[in-house]
Amino acid sequence: MNTQIDSTIIDRKHGSNVLPETEISKATETIKPSKGSFSRRSFLGKSLAAGAVTMGAGLLANALAAKEGNGKGSPGLTRGDADILRFLAAAEIIETDLWQQYNELAGIQDSEVPGGTGNPAYTNAVKVLDGDMDQYIHDNTDDEISHFTFINAYLASKGADPVNLDQFRTLPSSQATGAQQIGRLTNLMQLTVDTSFWTRYRSDSLNPDFGDTLPQAIPGLAAGQFPAIPRNDGDLAPADHLQAIANTAGFHFAFIEQGGTSLYASLAQRVTHDEALRILLSIGPTEAMHFQTWHDKAGNAPALTDPTNGLVFPDLNSPPFGGEEFQTNLIMPEPTIFLNRAFPIVSIVRPTETDGAAMGAVNALTADGLFIGQSQAFFTLLNQLAQAADHARHGGRGR
Repeated sequence: MNTQIDSTIIDRKHGSNVLPETEISKATETIKPSKGSFSRRSFLGKSLAAGAVTMGAGLLANALAAKEGNGKGSPGLTRGDADILRFLAAAEIIETDLWQQYNELAGIQDSEVPGGTGNPAYTNAVKVLDGDMDQYIHDNTDDEISHFTFINAYLASKGADPVNLDQFRTLPSSQATGAQQIGRLTNLMQLTVDTSFWTRYRSDSLNPDFGDTLPQAIPGLAAGQFPAIPRNDGDLAPADHLQAIANTAGFHFAFIEQGGTSLYASLAQRVTHDEALRILLSIGPTEAMHFQTWHDKAGNAPALTDPTNGLVFPDLNSPPFGGEEFQTNLIMPEPTIFLNRAFPIVSIVRPTETDGAAMGAVNALTADGLFIGQSQAFFTLLNQLAQAADHARHGGRGR
């Protein structure tokens, strides 16, 4: 994020919802990094700062409603709009943290996504899923950085509080060669990965919006706790153990991005402000692009059994797998039921039920094991952010 709000955040030449120059200056000062903080290109190497304004665990209870109006006669953000954007900023900060860990070990290290030096053995194991995985991991990471820095800057430009989770960067890093030794928000070393997205997007008769439960593609991943990155250099052998870690990462990539795809579609239904809605409708489809990429690559994970823990990755194209529910090249969303079982089936994102969507996302990430080791204060803040987003109402102020 630049230290000034530029045309990528506010175009002062176009549209009626433009801040006057004095307000741009005020917003710029609000989000200007403090000494030792970050620019968008350099912040990751300097502690992965999430914003310039500290947001404590009690912020939601004490936050003022976002300013109404912007000096040009057009309506401003409602409190509910700001609450939704804050939750999405927090979600994107969390995503950035986990993707940065993947990039340090298996992505491309450069000035766009600095930090880490790479781990050749793990990188090669991940590349078994696709030869371009390092570039894809890098680009996904860069996208998530851009999402949260933009949303935070937009909130600040409207006089609303941005989100900062720096105080919760307390979890340990991987000790494997290539990883930075800094505090993390997320834990990628004890994951329980929900792979029901695989069958969900292949079913023509089941939809979680109707309360339907879909089977797991990799049942073992949903039944234990497994590393998706090497915990230390001891995890680099034997070969099938390292490949199982890479396979776990491949399915975890898709799990994370399908969640983001649904989250933006679900929360967009609660937004009032036209520009806030535009933000959700513009960022959400990029999450879907990410998901389809990872959905495709996960299908290339080789069948194997991890000799250290018994985790099984089956051949999804062979009995008892295969068929429409498991065939690995069926990555387009199969038409399924939507709104009412009486309607014809239709190809859609699922789930998109808006009630409880934010808390559903928090619960899913928690069940994933991402927050193992986090403090109670972290969970308190995250729950407050989610509850505030879920209480927002389209056409009203929320709560």
